[in-house]
Amino acid sequence: MTASSNTDFLLAIENLSVSFDGFKAVNDVTAYVDYNELRVVIGPNGAGKTTLLDLICGKTAASDGSIRFKNREITRLPEHRIVREGIGRKFQTPSIYENLSVYENLEVSYPAARGVFGALFFHVDETIDARIREIAESIFLGDCLDLEAGLLSHGQKQWLEIGMLLIQDPELLMLDEPVAGMSVKEREQTAELLKRICRDRAVIVIEHDMEFVERIANRVTVLHQGQVLAEGPMSEIKSNEKVIEVYLGH
Repeated sequence: MTASSNTDFLLAIENLSVSFDGFKAVNDVTAYVDYNELRVVIGPNGAGKTTLLDLICGKTAASDGSIRFKNREITRLPEHRIVREGIGRKFQTPSIYENLSVYENLEVSYPAARGVFGALFFHVDETIDARIREIAESIFLGDCLDLEAGLLSHGQKQWLEIGMLLIQDPELLMLDEPVAGMSVKEREQTAELLKRICRDRAVIVIEHDMEFVERIANRVTVLHQGQVLAEGPMSEIKSNEKVIEVYLGH
């Protein structure tokens, strides 16, 4: 695919590479993510999965290649600008405000409340209150709005952080191992949540739990040693001999 032909994709990653001290952590990766797609990235440890997300969200600068979002070049944009473009990122460990309530966590994440001036002049009106309650309901925390976030279970903290991103209404949401450490029931609920939220946006998930991947993925990208080893629906990936050899066989 040439650069000019992929205007229909939400995210176009082309020939993307990054080197750390001569080691290519991501090596010439090309991938396209569609609107409302749930893409899962899998691969052995050290395959470059988290680094790929770091490159997309601007945490790490690319050595080569291009990242375009809604046809706009974002490869060299700083992290805060990429957030403003509509890309939200959740890291492996939940970063929530433990001493604030669930409601307050969602409130401070609301776009108008962010930044010094935002915080000074922001007040919750009916529309914002309704939005906070709607998000809380969607992340299974509708009954926990007054609860201090530090008292939530590990899985609920993960959901709250997803909610804090959802309230900013990103068009692309990236999640790094969202079900790690969750109970079986929480995993099932998270699968349901992710399938629901990708009706309005694209979601990229890094995950090791193959049963979970099979439950949620539209398409799967397999990374190995910083390169794309295979890509396609999970049914194809499971029977791909190269993938079995380097990853699934373990």
